[in-house]
Amino acid sequence: MAELNPALIPVSLYIHMPWCVRKCPYCDFNSHAVPEGKLSLELEQEYLHALVEDFKTQVDFAQGRAIHSVFIGGGTPSLISAPGYQWLFTQLQAIIPFEADCEITLEANPGTVEHDPFAGYLAAGINRLSLGVQSFNTEHLKRLGRIHSNEDALFAIGLVHEAGFQRINVDLMHGLPEQTLEQALNDLKLAVEHGATHISWYQLTIEPNTVFFRTQPVLPLDEVLEDIQEQGERYLKAQGFVNYEVSAWRKELPSAHNLNYWQFGDYLAIGAGAHGKVTRPDGVYRFQKTRLPKDYLAKVPAEHLQLKRIEESELPFEFMMNALRLNNGVDTKLYSERTGLSVEHLNGLLDSLRQRHLMVEDISRIACTEQGHIFLNSVLEEFL
Repeated sequence: MAELNPALIPVSLYIHMPWCVRKCPYCDFNSHAVPEGKLSLELEQEYLHALVEDFKTQVDFAQGRAIHSVFIGGGTPSLISAPGYQWLFTQLQAIIPFEADCEITLEANPGTVEHDPFAGYLAAGINRLSLGVQSFNTEHLKRLGRIHSNEDALFAIGLVHEAGFQRINVDLMHGLPEQTLEQALNDLKLAVEHGATHISWYQLTIEPNTVFFRTQPVLPLDEVLEDIQEQGERYLKAQGFVNYEVSAWRKELPSAHNLNYWQFGDYLAIGAGAHGKVTRPDGVYRFQKTRLPKDYLAKVPAEHLQLKRIEESELPFEFMMNALRLNNGVDTKLYSERTGLSVEHLNGLLDSLRQRHLMVEDISRIACTEQGHIFLNSVLEEFL
């Protein structure tokens, strides 16, 4: 394994806000309901201060690099106030600077009890908003355990535009309980017509440790799911959206933060249950933080860190699991730059996949064909 050069690799920052108004039955994320659906100012300030102390322990991981992008996920990050974020960004940038054009994304829910005025978030430095709409059908939203309605969602998108946001992602799920083709397509239509510049469109999956796993809902038949996927993709392409990753569609710039994940870049991570990845000259490491908010707040920052080196044998799969999600894949030279491994060791496997029309013929790129994306899980298994 060759020595790695972290200076060549962008480093992003993930911030986890672990609270929600209510836990959704399909959700397996690290999220926890807050009493009365609103964080107290005292708890918000305690958590924000803990994030700053946490960040101080990761200065060495940055290795002189400025922060390339920031993503604030959850939970419901918009439960935190706009002034809280303004204070947080000031503190963080005093520890590790942000790049001048740093993309800062906030996940927000459409419910009015879950956010400050959107203009406040823009003023705080957040320049990209991701709205967790999931569906514009009120009945489907009720089944998903969401507390907003169709009207709330449309109203929220309007408020985001009025606030001055230029980059607006709308999260939508399809394959919802008893959802028809027409209903799924209508969700996409409403997102497009109301000015989404980026759409994350993915199929509902039933995950272990969720309410839906214990009490399985009635999902659409496979034939309906196939029709939704096919006609939904056709519609988005006709509207000028580009499908640059398995579930990501854009009319604007791609998400810089997610692109860094998919290109096997580095990311620091602060907050309860947050996961990070850092490259050092001797290898690639992952770490994660204490999961429960009360435990996270109770421990000193150094105790949060559990650093684990990714074994050399695991790196090909780890890299491909991210890179092959991109429709155009990645430049072949990125493999060696980000793993320290020679791509020559994969030549036999890559040639085999190309001969089976699962990967593109261009040897300067590592990318799946359309057929390869259909059977992506099978392709990835070959790198284990």
